Amino acid sequence: MTTLSKNIALGETRSVLPHATAGPTASPVLAVRDVRIVDRANDREIVHGVSFELTPGKVVGIVGESGSGKTLTCRATLGILPAHFEIAGGSVEINGTDIAALTGPQWTALRGAVISAVFQDPASYLNPSIRIGPQIVEVVRSKKGLKRREARHRALELLRAVRLRDPELVYGQYTYELSGGMLQRVLIAAAIAAGPQILIADEATTALDVTVQAEILDLLADLRERTGLALVVVSHDLAVVAQLCDEVLVMRQGDVVEHGPTRAVLHDPRHEYTRLLIAEHEQYGLEKFLTPKEAS
Repeated sequence: MTTLSKNIALGETRSVLPHATAGPTASPVLAVRDVRIVDRANDREIVHGVSFELTPGKVVGIVGESGSGKTLTCRATLGILPAHFEIAGGSVEINGTDIAALTGPQWTALRGAVISAVFQDPASYLNPSIRIGPQIVEVVRSKKGLKRREARHRALELLRAVRLRDPELVYGQYTYELSGGMLQRVLIAAAIAAGPQILIADEATTALDVTVQAEILDLLADLRERTGLALVVVSHDLAVVAQLCDEVLVMRQGDVVEHGPTRAVLHDPRHEYTRLLIAEHEQYGLEKFLTPKEAS
């Protein structure tokens, strides 16, 4: 089994790019309610009550400095908290089911098929000694139970879906032959292979240059539009959040210090820390994503 297939959880069969629409009263596919996370190694609470909801097609951003609890919150929703960490209060529900009640096999069915994730470092999830195509094929076969020829066809469809210019060429290449942006697209292809309803992108564009980052964000926005994919976007970059997210949580030292519609929070920040983040990002062109027209 390849590194990629070990790190992309198995799931039930769904279409490559399922079409979904969200009505105004759509039920949340993910509900995080007052989640508190404790490090049992020293009985210290690390995350102090995080709440948000995701409906189909909605994008929630989580921003904050390193160590603020962003990634722990996301890992909690995926049921993959590190050793010694656990949810000590509140709840996480996926499609109305409290994850605290899930068994191992139920988690296996959910991850990939209902909730999936893309993280910062593609190299951690791809095997450098195996060509890209066979790694994607193994994921597709595991998740969808397809035969090898069908899985190859589906893998190529996935590589096209994430806008890789020459899927056939990429299929036969090794990781060292691809750029960081191309590798991130490969991981997104694997993450959407079973048609999840929820995708967590944890600093997925951090290591990329500005142009490639913009392309990946555009890809995520397109997937959201075409499939109803709900997104949690974790980033330290306010421009990323301003460009993509409907709602934003600002975290600092485990607390949510500000939470609301993205335009409202970034145009009229209430907390001193949010104002500091905005001031730091203004020099990088944040204002172009915050025009008065968009805020109305």
